[in-house]
Amino acid sequence: MRKITAIEAQKRNPDRVNIYLDDQFAFGLSRIVAAWLQLGQIISEEKVAAMLEEDAREVALQKALHYLSYRARSLNEVRKNLEKHEIPEAVIQNTLERLQNAGLLNDHDFARTWVENRNTFRPRGRRALRMELRQKGLTESVIESTLEETTDEEFLALEAARKQLRKLQGLDWLDFRKKLGGFLSRRGFSYEVIAAVIRQVWQEEHPSGGNHTLEEDET
Repeated sequence: MRKITAIEAQKRNPDRVNIYLDDQFAFGLSRIVAAWLQLGQIISEEKVAAMLEEDAREVALQKALHYLSYRARSLNEVRKNLEKHEIPEAVIQNTLERLQNAGLLNDHDFARTWVENRNTFRPRGRRALRMELRQKGLTESVIESTLEETTDEEFLALEAARKQLRKLQGLDWLDFRKKLGGFLSRRGFSYEVIAAVIRQVWQEEHPSGGNHTLEEDET
């Protein structure tokens, strides 16, 4: 059994305190973990071990919450971030479960938000979106269900193509097709979608004579 002889706030981190046992520094704790401690209190080694375990979980949770404060993350991203801080696997698993139970970590919601953001600001096809979501560590079932829910490839390809038009002004049909086709291909759209969208956008930009130009290209 040991006696608490001092509890001091840490100078560099006011959310943590230093605990002294029998007039010697013993360990640091989060304030929330140390809240019940008092000067003169007698604690066992078992209690010390339990407090240190609880503190490790609290530290991991705060790191994860800080990481999530910048933007939404996938479960795998949070796991990798905690691993980078050399947090034990059991503590990582506990942290992920707490975040999921609190509704702060959900791969379906993350995938949906990611795709919707892409669709709004940088439209791209399923192939590119699938690759991005895989890089975030999402499962194939989450990826496929999300893309089925949120992705209309032809609509998105049209949006992307129309945003690109100002860079294609003055080009003839062959150059227009080549440059816009390459752009849409890099965005992950399928060949069938690209071909249909290029024709539609060209005809929108060339309502008189556009059809004739396309027919000449086909013959």
